[in-house]
Amino acid sequence: MMTMDSGHSVPRGSMTQGEEMLQPDEVAAMMRLHGIGWGAKRLAREFGCARNTVRRYLRQGGTTAFRQPARRSALDWLRERFFRHGGNADVIRQELAAEHGVVLSLRHVERRVAGWRRELKAQARARRR
Repeated sequence: MMTMDSGHSVPRGSMTQGEEMLQPDEVAAMMRLHGIGWGAKRLAREFGCARNTVRRYLRQGGTTAFRQPARRSALDWLRERFFRHGGNADVIRQELAAEHGVVLSLRHVERRVAGWRRELKAQARARRR
């Protein structure tokens, strides 16, 4: 710990320049120091990080869990094509080869879509009256 000119102690665990994340106790100390009037520039200099990093922690109110960006996966594409073609795994395999250059065996695609096949049958039964 390092004592600052205001008499408050700041933990100095792993505060090296270029580190991606601060430790939760460092962020808590940052929040306390901000509460007593320290600015983002001074906090950034003390903790060895960028001002924008300090501002982000202050805006969020501390540390937050990592959020995975929302993006479509290859499985989303595969599932959409599976239901579009009525469960025909061979057509999906041919489209994979033609559009994406991915060559797979028919059995490999069949194993991958097996769980969705039950869902497709359930949907077909639900529509019949």
